[in-house]
Amino acid sequence: MSDNPMFIEVQKHLGGVDYPAGRTEIVEAAKASGADDAVLQALEALPDREYGDPTEVSEAIAG
Repeated sequence: MSDNPMFIEVQKHLGGVDYPAGRTEIVEAAKASGADDAVLQALEALPDREYGDPTEVSEAIAG
């Protein structure tokens, strides 16, 4: 998905997340870390479920 932020861009905004975490927690952490609109849109589009680690988040974004 070429419109999605790169793996590293997403990961740098998820450093403070305590996993497992739901979509809302992940989005809030990214907002608090200053994520740009592209990152926030990608995270807000995630399925609403629990994610076990940052890799699961990135895999879900990549589709």
